[in-house]
Parts: sequence; C-alpha cells; structure tokens
Amino acid sequence: MPTVRVPGVLRADAGGAAHLDVAADGSLRAVLDELDARWPRLARRVRDESGALRRYVNVYVDGEDCRRSGGLDTPVPPGAEIQILPSVAGGAGVAARIVRTDEVTRRSVH
Repeated sequence: MPTVRVPGVLRADAGGAAHLDVAADGSLRAVLDELDARWPRLARRVRDESGALRRYVNVYVDGEDCRRSGGLDTPVPPGAEIQILPSVAGGAGVAARIVRTDEVTRRSVH
C-alpha cells in the first residue's frame, strides 16, 4: 500500500494526518483518485478542476519528480512513498524588502 506524506501546510485538509495510507497503486492517477474519494479538500489542493496537477504543487514518487517520470501515469508500486510539496511564495523578494527597510531605518537613525 502506498503512503502519501502530507506537509504541515496541507494537513488540515487531510484530517490532520502527516501520512496517509492509500489503498490504490499502479499509477499516481489512481492514488490521487483515492485521495479525491477520501480526502476531497486535499485532492483539490493537488489537482485542478480538469484533474491535472496544479502548477505550483510538486509531487514525488519514491523521490522522483512525477513531472519527469510520467506525470499522472507515473508508476506507483506497492509500498511507494509519495510526497506532496506545494511551492512557497516569497523568496528573495521578501528578503530584499527587509534589507531595504533596514537601510531606510539606518539612514534615518544616522
């Protein structure tokens, strides 16, 4: 049985669980269909209305990015580990604003 690892930011949509055992294997599509049946809020965060993976969500099967190994048709063997990792916004833009704020503060102090 494959296991889906759920990141903290999505756990509320999975009933608070960090790991979900999914009674589906064969393909990533089958696993995500099972998620949709059992945890529909989580599934909506992973796939869009057409059933495609959302642009800013990365899914790995046994450490391999599914977008490079078959997409939704990526093979999922029994016992596989699937990780769902949503992208996090912010990055350098936030750091740059903090630096600019500090520079303004320093200038006004000196």
